[in-house]
Amino acid sequence: MRSLRSLRSRARTWATWPRVALTVLLAVALVFLLPYAWRTAERKAPPSATGPVPRPGVPSGFFTGSDAAGVRRIAEVERWLGGAPLTVGHTYLPGDRWSNIEGHPALFEPWARWKAERPGRMFVLNVPLLDRNEEGLSDAEVRAGLRSGAAGAFDGHFRTLGGRLVTYGLADSVLVLGWEMNGTTYAHRCGPDPEAWKAYWRRVVEVLREVPGQRFRFDFTPSRGRDAIAWPDCWPGDDVVDVIGLDAYDQPAGLSFEEQVAEPYGLDFHARFAAEHGKPVSFPEWGLFRNGDNPAYVRGMLDWFARHRPLYQTFTDYCPHGVWECAENPVSGEIVRAGLGAVRPPGPASGSARP
Repeated sequence: MRSLRSLRSRARTWATWPRVALTVLLAVALVFLLPYAWRTAERKAPPSATGPVPRPGVPSGFFTGSDAAGVRRIAEVERWLGGAPLTVGHTYLPGDRWSNIEGHPALFEPWARWKAERPGRMFVLNVPLLDRNEEGLSDAEVRAGLRSGAAGAFDGHFRTLGGRLVTYGLADSVLVLGWEMNGTTYAHRCGPDPEAWKAYWRRVVEVLREVPGQRFRFDFTPSRGRDAIAWPDCWPGDDVVDVIGLDAYDQPAGLSFEEQVAEPYGLDFHARFAAEHGKPVSFPEWGLFRNGDNPAYVRGMLDWFARHRPLYQTFTDYCPHGVWECAENPVSGEIVRAGLGAVRPPGPASGSARP
């Protein structure tokens, strides 16, 4: 520790320096210190504060669950967004057995009430095309199921589903049939027999369009990229598709948003394919995944929506994808709040996860 005498001696020495020399010394210090301060401030600034976040202005939803509790959570998410309304309600039919694919009052009633409460709300329903949909069926089993469906074996189930939707006031639903058909997750995948898959899709649409009072729109939604099969190989035809969707999660690890745009059958291909077929686009599922809390991806998706104006978009909000229920993604959460919320929220230091 320096002594008081030493400090006083140094002070007297400084006092004897010419003023010009002191001025030069201060100028040199500023030259070296200010750029460092600027760089430090820039590095520490939260991503949500580095520029304006685009506001998509498209019908938006958050998937927080399929049951009545999931419906109630929509209001909680709206409060988290600063009061901005969510106009899209999105849920899924269980694909374990045909009786569930036909739909049940316990599922439809809460969503029907939510939709009726405010004009302009949209209901989106993912519909499995085969039962035992997540039980790892072999390609041979899938092929047999698709061919049976194309031959009309399951018409009655879809006729029942359509009638129940009309009965519950959901006649104008957007139906996402056989989603992510280009992958391997679901039994209703396309790869084992693309021709049978396309014929089956056409048959299901024809059956549902015959339901009295229906005004359904049919959404063809692969997952982004090639996956197990190039998804255009599953295209069933312009006359039986109303919307061309894309499930676009932040994956695989290390893939930048720009690469997600440019990859084969990626975001850019999806937009061009839809334009060529004269169809609106949608994004039934999107969210974080393999790259953690990634604000660059979230910002990129919101900007993409603002430019391409999808019919609707639904953010998948459960871990690891989400930002409201998932405390692991606070920075991305602030980007979502700024892009979809009614007011710009505070920086990420205040926290963005569900209270």
